[in-house]
Amino acid sequence: MGPNESRNACSGEVSPSVHAVSATRIPAWLVAGWRDLRANPIASLAYGLLFAIAGDLITIFAWRNGHLFLAAVSGFFLVAPLLAGGLYEISRRHAAGQPSTFFVSLAGGRRNAPALIALGLFLAFIGLAWERLSTALFLLLAPTIPPDLLGLLAALPQSAEFRDLLFIWLLSGGILALLVFAVTVVSVPLLLDRDVGLVVAMRTSLRAFDLNPKVMLSWAAVVVLLTVLGFATLFFGLIVLMPLLGHASWHAYRDLIK
Repeated sequence: MGPNESRNACSGEVSPSVHAVSATRIPAWLVAGWRDLRANPIASLAYGLLFAIAGDLITIFAWRNGHLFLAAVSGFFLVAPLLAGGLYEISRRHAAGQPSTFFVSLAGGRRNAPALIALGLFLAFIGLAWERLSTALFLLLAPTIPPDLLGLLAALPQSAEFRDLLFIWLLSGGILALLVFAVTVVSVPLLLDRDVGLVVAMRTSLRAFDLNPKVMLSWAAVVVLLTVLGFATLFFGLIVLMPLLGHASWHAYRDLIK
């Protein structure tokens, strides 16, 4: 085994080799992601449109329940890595010189399907747990806060109590999102790309994060910043930004794992 490889004691599987990368690669990932988007615009933008529609539907149905809206939107960061699987497949096929359609990209999930399903269930559980925790924080720490979204957003900055709630909420959600990011940043594309088990994929992702903490934190910040920018455009910006980030994340994976 190489210096950056490890063996799973239970299954005997050899984990893929993990490499150190420089933060200067982040712009290159975005440029490569843009190239993939331009090469496969219809399939890529179809995913972006689905993300935008989902965000608008959340807004419509949760408008009168600000707690639920904030939990659902923030929970997006927890499940987005798996939802971007089709974009990873488009990038994988593009690198191999193969064209992609939206439906062809969905077929990539058939490879390693049991592991991907298990990971999806894990992320769904995390998302549900976060929704429950988020709602409990608002109800326990600020029971008088207005329930509707506009009232909630207007009330949060007005008192120290509400500001403390916002800080605790952001801290809790940020820690949870960072843990999910560390587990999934490599594991999802790895499961789509190679025949490895879920435990090996998750351990490889954690090793990649541990070997490149500053780069991974910087990449996570870029992902959050561009996603929030998409939210700020009433989700319409996600039509382009989510495919861009999905394709760029594939190139990040290809740099980290050889």
